[in-house]
Amino acid sequence: MTPEPQKARPRVGLFATCLVDLFRPSVGFAAAKLIEDAGCEVHVPMAQTCCGQPAYNSGDKADTRALAKQVIELFEGFDYVVAPSGSCGAMLKKHYPELFKDDPAWEARSHAFAEKVHELVSFLTDVMFLPKVDAVFEGSVTYHDSCSGLRELGISKQPRKLLAGVEGLELKEMADSDVCCGFGGTFCIKYSDISGKIVGKKTENIEAAGADVLLAGDMGCLMNMAGKLRREGSKVEVRHVAEVLAGMTDTAPIAGSGK
Repeated sequence: MTPEPQKARPRVGLFATCLVDLFRPSVGFAAAKLIEDAGCEVHVPMAQTCCGQPAYNSGDKADTRALAKQVIELFEGFDYVVAPSGSCGAMLKKHYPELFKDDPAWEARSHAFAEKVHELVSFLTDVMFLPKVDAVFEGSVTYHDSCSGLRELGISKQPRKLLAGVEGLELKEMADSDVCCGFGGTFCIKYSDISGKIVGKKTENIEAAGADVLLAGDMGCLMNMAGKLRREGSKVEVRHVAEVLAGMTDTAPIAGSGK
């Protein structure tokens, strides 16, 4: 009897993001492990650069389009494009088509690309239908819902679903987990006083939750909250959710940013 041909694994282009590449490469390795464990073939194009979000948020559409074209050309050959970031994922999926809506040469191409884009945890649960991960974490965590992932991509239940299957993990929900942490990309630089007050309220809720570790899916938010927690002398550790889901928590927690 002739065996059935083995089905090819989906080819996934991992969009690592700037902050992961520069400040927390372990998140990229954790993301690659999770995608591979879900049955996919992972590729990380070395020529990838910024998604263009800082330029886009600052009104620089020309440089944003140049960056977007580079990203599309580099990743459009994969079955899926996955980013361990709700904000970068939203930029690729939601805003790239907007950039080229009046460009006949790129409009259809940007829409086809956007259809392939997914945030990491959403990809695992909503596309690969992963029921649980094979991970152990002895401790309690609380989860922050980052603005772009929640409001632009609908990510809320997905990380909690996978965290519920991590052996030894206890989830302690914080108050107002869906309220902004004050990062907002360039917002925290332009309006640092307002940003500081917002993150101060967020860290109050983090502490009140009584968890050992703070998790989220966006490095910018995590660095912002980690920096504030550190300045307040908090003992709460900060990690990207991918690190816990992949069972890769042997690295030091995120140190954070700011003075």
